[in-house]
Amino acid sequence: MKLKQLEGLLGDLQQFHNPKADFSFGDVSNKVVADFGCGCGTLGIAAALLDAEYVIGVDIDAESLETASANAGDLEVNLDFVQCNIGTLRWRGQIIDTVVMNPPFGTRRKGADMDFLQRALEIASGAVYSLHKTTTREHIKRAAIREYNAASAEVICELRYDVPQMYKFHKKKDVDIAVDLWRFVPQKNEGKGI
Repeated sequence: MKLKQLEGLLGDLQQFHNPKADFSFGDVSNKVVADFGCGCGTLGIAAALLDAEYVIGVDIDAESLETASANAGDLEVNLDFVQCNIGTLRWRGQIIDTVVMNPPFGTRRKGADMDFLQRALEIASGAVYSLHKTTTREHIKRAAIREYNAASAEVICELRYDVPQMYKFHKKKDVDIAVDLWRFVPQKNEGKGI
């Protein structure tokens, strides 16, 4: 059969009039979402575009927050921003439904990514989505469950990042890094509040 014939046959097939695809983003849609270490705001903005009820971006760097705010404005989504160090964030209890984050990978300051993960699991009541280097997979899972009391820890996607030379401490022009996208479920605790 020739390609033209195949196109003609398939083009004549009856189509759906009301497809019932499930484009649900249950951990984000209608939820309170925090983007830890939000940088330019990409993950928080994505959450807002996926109909999060409320999104707050947290970053230590004022310039990053200015960029994130401008990016949110360009896409006409509402986000609030807080400038602070994740380690000194004074939120108490599980007051956020979902935390999304792309933390520092801990190559410059060992354990930086784990500080983010520990804090996220203390604050989130539903889920934590986080990116970590694939080479740390076993350590991440063990720490999340044993030390940070996660109910579950699952790699949901394997990615590759081409990280350009952005900081003075970057020695190479760019580096290709294997990265895991994790979904953690925090243990439920009774204490809620700010």
